[in-house]
Amino acid sequence: MTEGQGKTLRDVAIGESVTVRRLTGEGAIKRQIMDMGITKGTDVFVRKVAPLGDPIEVTVRGYELSLRKSEAENILVSLA
Repeated sequence: MTEGQGKTLRDVAIGESVTVRRLTGEGAIKRQIMDMGITKGTDVFVRKVAPLGDPIEVTVRGYELSLRKSEAENILVSLA
């Protein structure tokens, strides 16, 4: 986990649903995440993780999306 900030999407277990609390990325990274439909208050379900842990497949707003770990650690979440 990221120290002092709470749980990130990278830390969520397979089969768990969470709600996005906030995005910590800067500039282009934050914009790219928001363009994928991941914004504050959005529910995210972690479907599966690749064998080596990268990427993570999630369901957001009714569609499947693959995120790299580096993107997922910029998304702070809380249990849904």
